[in-house]
Amino acid sequence: MTARASRFGIIGAGWRAQFYLRLARLLPTQVEVVGLVGHSPDRAETAATRWGVPAFGSVAELVASQRPDFIVISVPPTAAPGLVQAAVELAVPVLSETPPAPDLDGLRRLWQAVGASGLVQIAEQYSLMPSHASRLALARSGAIGTVTSVQVSSTHLYHAVALMRAFLGARFEPATVSSQTFVAPLIDPLVRDAWTDDDRPKSAKTTIATIDFGGSMGLYDFTDNQWHNQLRSRRIVIRSSSGEIANDEVVRLVVPRTIVRSPLLRRQTGYDLDLDGFDTDHISVGDAILYRNPFPGLRLNDEEIAIGTMLTAMAAWSRGEGAPPYPLAEGCQDHLVGLAIEESASSGAPVTTSVEGWAAAKP
Repeated sequence: MTARASRFGIIGAGWRAQFYLRLARLLPTQVEVVGLVGHSPDRAETAATRWGVPAFGSVAELVASQRPDFIVISVPPTAAPGLVQAAVELAVPVLSETPPAPDLDGLRRLWQAVGASGLVQIAEQYSLMPSHASRLALARSGAIGTVTSVQVSSTHLYHAVALMRAFLGARFEPATVSSQTFVAPLIDPLVRDAWTDDDRPKSAKTTIATIDFGGSMGLYDFTDNQWHNQLRSRRIVIRSSSGEIANDEVVRLVVPRTIVRSPLLRRQTGYDLDLDGFDTDHISVGDAILYRNPFPGLRLNDEEIAIGTMLTAMAAWSRGEGAPPYPLAEGCQDHLVGLAIEESASSGAPVTTSVEGWAAAKP
């Protein structure tokens, strides 16, 4: 255990930034928010009053006053690069929300400005969500052989690419993307934080893309608002040389002439006469525990668990006590391939990504 909680400042006061503020309140022995910078003085003061933290007018003011161990930047991608660079110039480690820049030119400029510093991490949390983390642990155990393809239908662009690359072990090689879009009517009953109470079908776009990573393949399938629209399933299939993981089931060849199917089971407390409270405990396959909730008793949803895991990993890394959680080079590569998905969909032609400057980054 550390002698004190890691101190961090946060740039941003919007919906996403509030995840970090809530988690810091729930994890006082591990992390502490020591200052906040908002888009405007009024917005910063409102958020600062709500969360009981001091407000500052700039990154420089926050750092000069509080000397945080690291800074979380949770602003739109158009604003993020300049703030990342400002923090790096002050020699402060940064955890920046996805994506790190809005477009390819922005990614290149950001890498040129701060890539060599080694101070920038990206808050790519999807592989840290309990279900994905358990699948990843199973795949990396060798239980299904060599992973050869990943199909993702749940989240968009860079997040989906991050999952594919994690399972496939893809690095910075050129990837060839072929995309198509389709439009069909769909009711959209839910948005991010509310019911729409509108049962009229509206046109929704689906983008489907194949991604050739060079020896392995990703299949991308995303419909507008699929994150929140419960009328569309979330689906992931990890195919390999000796089996596959399809959502929450694994099928594999265990010995000659013996194929077995096993569910990935989540132990969720709080049902029936379980009075421990509603919480995720662990995820297992057979008698093997694939994943344990690192925050038992806090009643967090999966997104909060993933962000909390990223936040505490960032705290450990900034103290020199852990591995870098998700280096800037990885976030740049995710967005590079995501941009190629959009470009191919727009042009109707395949797009092959280039090998960029961040390819030389150390693993």
